[in-house]
Amino acid sequence: MKELTCITCPVGCTLKAQLQQDGTVMISGNRCPRGAEYGRKEITNPTRVVTSTVRVAGHKDMVVSVKTASDIPKGKVMECMKELAAVEVTPPIHVGDVVLENIADTGVSIVATRSISE
Repeated sequence: MKELTCITCPVGCTLKAQLQQDGTVMISGNRCPRGAEYGRKEITNPTRVVTSTVRVAGHKDMVVSVKTASDIPKGKVMECMKELAAVEVTPPIHVGDVVLENIADTGVSIVATRSISE
């Protein structure tokens, strides 16, 4: 049995999740269906949305905020961060611009969450 805190809404239900021998997942403690789905996913295939920053070319101390366009496998987060450390973008950058495609071989793009003019 694994105890989790649901992060799908501000309530933060304490979930108890257990993977059964037949492959099903038993969830308790959720107050809504989203909590049950979160618990199932967290036990079978945990994923995360990654938020970070990347350097802006020509601006020594400037960074632009970025995030994954969708969630990626939890086990790929550190690889994603290592790849982002080497990224430098050239202005102008607009919210939603793809900064890097296929981060950590996940098929997910990194997108800007802030605009930077030249």
